[in-house]
Amino acid sequence: MIEHQLFIQTRFRSEVLERLLRVVRHRGFLVCKMNMNQTANGDNISIHLTVASERPVNLLFSQLSKLVDVNSVEILTQTSQQIRA
Repeated sequence: MIEHQLFIQTRFRSEVLERLLRVVRHRGFLVCKMNMNQTANGDNISIHLTVASERPVNLLFSQLSKLVDVNSVEILTQTSQQIRA
């Protein structure tokens, strides 16, 4: 499996995390690690997300970018990992 690190900035809404995780699951990615922080003004959140899959990360990137509350998505790194699912 290939591990990918994403940086996502979204508006702070109660349902945004559920939407993100649903897209990740539907696109066939496994969440390995997640860190979420609220910005200083409290209107936005920053999410560092590490996912794994054999599928191209561009599939996930394009779908996450289309979500209403998502401001930006960046692919930070990708590495090959031996992950047991």
